Amino acid sequence: MKETEKKIPMVVIKRLPKYLNYLLDLMDRGIVRTSSQELSALTGFTASQIRQDFNNFGGFGQQGYGYNVEELYSEIRKILGLDASYNMIVVGAGNMGHAITNYIGFEKMGFCIIGLFDVNPKLIGTEVRGVKIQDMSSIKDFLSEHEVDIAVVTLPKAVAPKIADHLVKLGVRAIWNFSPVDLKLSEDVVVENVHLSESLMTLAYKVKRNNTTAEE
Repeated sequence: MKETEKKIPMVVIKRLPKYLNYLLDLMDRGIVRTSSQELSALTGFTASQIRQDFNNFGGFGQQGYGYNVEELYSEIRKILGLDASYNMIVVGAGNMGHAITNYIGFEKMGFCIIGLFDVNPKLIGTEVRGVKIQDMSSIKDFLSEHEVDIAVVTLPKAVAPKIADHLVKLGVRAIWNFSPVDLKLSEDVVVENVHLSESLMTLAYKVKRNNTTAEE
């Protein structure tokens, strides 16, 4: 059954990037084929779980052979939409905005940052890896003149929802949100909320648990 014929659980989709990263590593090492058991050892997922995940998309392996690494890598890229390219803008040119714009890995995956915006007059006119920081007041004209697939929002909590609403009204339909607030927008807008502080707090819990276990 094809992905389009049934709803794939998001927990499965969230595992695909991990498979992709390990498959890329196998390709870099010149490994031609692999198995669910070998992928299990790399990813930490059970072999059964891996086979179930791939079966959601029709399955990619062959009995007695396993998986062709390059073909599996290509199929997962297609599923994730990485066989296309995406134009992005970054709204908020502070530390996080700079870090995202400076990361060349996004371009290798097909995500190209074509615009960077802020309200700080000290930043406007400067460049980050060749992308000029523009005044927020120019974003309407920019969006009318350029095809933008994704807006990356790295703004303070107080202003992020208002700016996100403004972006949606200007036609943006996908937002990667790094602001410390969950953005709630219309159903036709795709939003991925990323909370680094929550990840750090989870890490703190694991550290505390490990320390407690060691003391027992």
